[in-house]
Amino acid sequence: MLSRTADNLYWIARYMERAETMARLLEVGARIALIPQAGGYRSEWDSLLQASGTADGFAGKYSEPVQRNIESYLFFDQDNPSSVATCIVKARENARIVRTALTTQVWDALNTAFQELRQLERMPRSQLDLMQLVDWTMRHSAMVRGAIEATLLRNDGYDFLNIGCYLERADNTARLMDVKYYVLLPRVEFVGSGLDNYQWSTLLRAMSAHRAFHWAYGGEPTAKKIAHFLILNPQSPRSLITCVEALSGHLDRLARGYHRTTAAQARVRELVARLAEVQVDDIFEEGLHEFLTRFIGETAMLGNAIYEAYLSGDMR
Repeated sequence: MLSRTADNLYWIARYMERAETMARLLEVGARIALIPQAGGYRSEWDSLLQASGTADGFAGKYSEPVQRNIESYLFFDQDNPSSVATCIVKARENARIVRTALTTQVWDALNTAFQELRQLERMPRSQLDLMQLVDWTMRHSAMVRGAIEATLLRNDGYDFLNIGCYLERADNTARLMDVKYYVLLPRVEFVGSGLDNYQWSTLLRAMSAHRAFHWAYGGEPTAKKIAHFLILNPQSPRSLITCVEALSGHLDRLARGYHRTTAAQARVRELVARLAEVQVDDIFEEGLHEFLTRFIGETAMLGNAIYEAYLSGDMR
């Protein structure tokens, strides 16, 4: 496969996963905004900007991080490279370039999301409910993902789509967790309180993981249980260990198909090994925010290794 084709497929999946995460972030903000404030480190809306890495761009365009402006910036703003609208437009454009590498069903799912987005953009914002926009985004993301799983050959194109998806999902799961733990919890004395538990439950709901968590653990959600579920539990579809193991599997498939290994395979194996050995108590001893920050940095380095090995056009 040509590296530019692989790059387009990789970014289709990354952009659709990122669009879904922006929608999930907006849901976290909307749900937590419903409870009384307790003097947090930042407002829940400013927290979303920090976690999504869009705070600087937002500050350059808006004066205050108020809800209406943040909703617009994270969902519709074409100046925001991570907004839902930008991600869907870019995913569809990448798909148009490699149209012949996709099935009709995958293209239709992407193109339908794009056409419906254009209709939403023409509607008055006062008529658009935030939770409806969140549901719309997650529904179309699921349709694209379902079309990929149901109709594509399990070839190298399928591997590059999945590598993009799981790399983005790993990064985004870490960012969603960091919103909760680092910026939303007001003070250390609130750990284990009703506010703390409500915020953790809100995070689970925003990640569509509330019921799965209770199936896996039962009882009341606690910080350590949820951290284990979202970081170390291989049964959790969005956990960090699930994502990096999937990345390792797809990178190994490429290595077998191309008859060579690269630095990307070595780096992802190191990441899998570290997650397999760590315990949730070790994570909290280090500091959850510090652990997640380090993990986000490691996924960025893995992304660079994947680019150098397969997407740059320099197959060393």
